Amino acid sequence: MRLAQTILATVAFLYALQWGQGFLVPLLLGILLAYTLNPVIGWLERLRIRRALGTALVTCAILVGMVVTVEKVHDEFSNIIDELPDAGRKLSRLVADTTSGKDSTLKRIQDVATQIEQATAGKPAPLPRKTTVITQEGGHIKVIDWVWAGSRGLLSFLSQATMVVFLVFFLLLSGDTFKRKLVKLAGPSLSRKKVTLQILDEINSSIQGYMFMLLVTNVLLALLMWLALNFIGLENAGAWAIVAGLLHLMPYFGPLLIVCALSIATYLQTESLQAVALVALAASAIATLVGTVIATWMTGRIARMNAAAVFVSLLFWGWLWGVWGLLLGVPVVVIVKVVAEKVEGMEVVAELLGE
Repeated sequence: MRLAQTILATVAFLYALQWGQGFLVPLLLGILLAYTLNPVIGWLERLRIRRALGTALVTCAILVGMVVTVEKVHDEFSNIIDELPDAGRKLSRLVADTTSGKDSTLKRIQDVATQIEQATAGKPAPLPRKTTVITQEGGHIKVIDWVWAGSRGLLSFLSQATMVVFLVFFLLLSGDTFKRKLVKLAGPSLSRKKVTLQILDEINSSIQGYMFMLLVTNVLLALLMWLALNFIGLENAGAWAIVAGLLHLMPYFGPLLIVCALSIATYLQTESLQAVALVALAASAIATLVGTVIATWMTGRIARMNAAAVFVSLLFWGWLWGVWGLLLGVPVVVIVKVVAEKVEGMEVVAELLGE
């Protein structure tokens, strides 16, 4: 009975997490960003700037910085969007050239499947026939479908980003109010209040360290990628460097996506396999240096977790929330580990996640 209840409770909990993704993802993002920016607000308070004014200044500075960055690379992103129709035609031509060969693998597989089907039906196998490649109207991929899907995704992202900005503002404005309330709700026992305070302080330091590591490593990767792509001669290098920095927010999977995206962009621009190989090699080297060496070293010092536990947690949260799960998986597991180390009965979880 207990096992059945545990299974049902786990399934219900997972369903609730997936069902509440639209609420939980902005909430977690807001909390993480508030933890990250709270030291800046504290530094402004030590300069005799009131918390409300300091929060408004920090929020406005972040928004202005984002607007300035977007304005700087706006032309490059516009060039990438303008090139989408040509990119669609090139991809369509590449797929057609790959699959329409006389002795292509796809044709041979279809011939074998037809012969097996005829043999099992008791009919003589027909002569191999030419494989017809079905393409979309006009011989190219309908890029407008991709643009429409991307526009809807962009609108959803902007709405969630707006909610996160307001949430961060109000969390920074409240200061340590919630921290004091949680300590108060821990109960009248002094030991329980002390343990709760220790948990909150360790979560605070771990999240701040992890977010600082993300900021340093992703800015460094974007800068190195911009220098490398400019040296190679790839068009719109600034925009692709920003894309690489954003993709690198996803541990393990981000570098692979960076190499694939840059390789495709290079081939569509140059149609040269040598240029593709050079860009892929440069992107792999930079991602390995920044992601594997620097980020792994810093994450190990901050989170003190084994790599297998981090990877499994990323698989779980990625399956549950997709890209947002890959981004938020590590901070969530860090919080779980800190709580498990302090709460009696969760020693098994702390041991599994620890080094």
